[in-house]
Amino acid sequence: MRSTFQGLETAKRGMFTQQTAISVTGQNIANANTPGYTRQRVNFQQTEPYPAPAMNRPQIPGQMGTGVEAGSIQRVRESFLDTQYRTENNKLGYWQSKSEALSKMENILNEPSTNGLAAVMGQFWQSLQDLSVNPENEGARAVVLQRGQAVVDTFHYLSDSISAIKNDIGSQINVHVDEVNSILEQIGGINKQISEIEPHGYLPNDLYDERDRLVDQLSQLVNIKVIKNPSGGNAFKIADGTYTISLVNTNGDPVELVNGDKFNSIEPTKDNKGDITGFTVKDSSKATVANGNIDLGDFSQGRLKGLADSHEGLYPNMLNDLDKMAYTFGRIFNEVHSKGYGLEGAMSPSVSFFQGLENMDKDNYVGAASSIAMGGITTKQIAASAKALNGGNGANAINLANISTILLKGTYKLEGFSNPEVPINLDSLSAIETGGTIQSFYEGIIGKLGVDAQQALRMSKNSSVLAQSVETNRQSVSSVSLDEEMTDLIKFQHAYNAAARNITVVDEMLDKIINGMGTVGR
Repeated sequence: MRSTFQGLETAKRGMFTQQTAISVTGQNIANANTPGYTRQRVNFQQTEPYPAPAMNRPQIPGQMGTGVEAGSIQRVRESFLDTQYRTENNKLGYWQSKSEALSKMENILNEPSTNGLAAVMGQFWQSLQDLSVNPENEGARAVVLQRGQAVVDTFHYLSDSISAIKNDIGSQINVHVDEVNSILEQIGGINKQISEIEPHGYLPNDLYDERDRLVDQLSQLVNIKVIKNPSGGNAFKIADGTYTISLVNTNGDPVELVNGDKFNSIEPTKDNKGDITGFTVKDSSKATVANGNIDLGDFSQGRLKGLADSHEGLYPNMLNDLDKMAYTFGRIFNEVHSKGYGLEGAMSPSVSFFQGLENMDKDNYVGAASSIAMGGITTKQIAASAKALNGGNGANAINLANISTILLKGTYKLEGFSNPEVPINLDSLSAIETGGTIQSFYEGIIGKLGVDAQQALRMSKNSSVLAQSVETNRQSVSSVSLDEEMTDLIKFQHAYNAAARNITVVDEMLDKIINGMGTVGR
């Protein structure tokens, strides 16, 4: 036989469960603007029906429901969208850092403009052309020295500025490495808390949100792989468990950064010059490390990879090209200049138009852009003439001016000399292996920089659009909609009121039974 008070218990359970749902809805509303918060929902489930199968069960038509209960409070989140977002976020971090690095380099080189190296060298070549017309003019000679000094200063500025930005990028790498290590440590700590809570049958949703927020940050810095591990005990099947976060190197071996509450930090590996060659995983808290060395190539994408590529590729390559250009320009110019004559006769062999390149050769030209300097010659010593004691001759100034357009291959035959000179061997003086001219070499540098910068900017925008698209999809699932929460709030409130009304009905029934029955004849 059924209990007279069964309806009260059913209604009470309904009230308590709807009250829990109202509390969860209030939590969602309160955190509508909290970064990383995932909306939560109550998973309603029926309680055990009455009666339970047994030999002495009451003879009623069938089992009756006994009410509802809150089975769990679960986050509304799609793990596939998380994985997709982190993949796109990783690409975005890489292309953003690369685009920023190339943009800074473009600002330094400032081409095309009236202040860039191309314009300064153009003015230098023009001053030599002007000198060939008026070789005895003191003002034209002074302009050549001033324009030459401007070329030297521009080489110094470009070399020093690019080196300074390269050092800044190295500092950024160290900052991001510290950030990565801090995130890894925090994730390890959250894993520990989760592993202590889940076995008791709870879902630590706030800890899940904080951990996923940290993993999102980490995904922009380095490429990661996330594996979920169950906590055991009485944990729910829908529990996220702890995270194992690892990189996969080029050999396919996982390099674990976080394993449960254990984590490993990373640090840059540098060569004798201080350049970063890769990263080393330090065994900070006994996490399993399959391979502790990570080459730069092991970072497929990510901001750290983009910075490392700029620090070890883009900027050193640009410095190398500038050194090639400065060395080739200075050595060829000095060689042609040494064949001519100043106003007072032949040049002294110990005096060069440019200096600072004496201890270098075509295979060892590092630092030429920062070392090149004026040789300290006077205006009278500028070898504009192709004939001794003939100050009105400007043939060699033309030879000097034509250096910008000669092919850096084979020999260079000087014009205007009465006694044929031995042609200058350009192959032994040029560090530029591609041939062409000094001018075309620099144009190639600027052209490649422009193409690379445009490509990086385009990829950065594309990655941003893709990441934002995935984030929009993710937020459509996980974010708090105040309209939806208000609708749920009304729904749960009416359900609560209905359960309360049910109790009132049962109470009136019991009052009739207790106080109104058995009073016949009174």
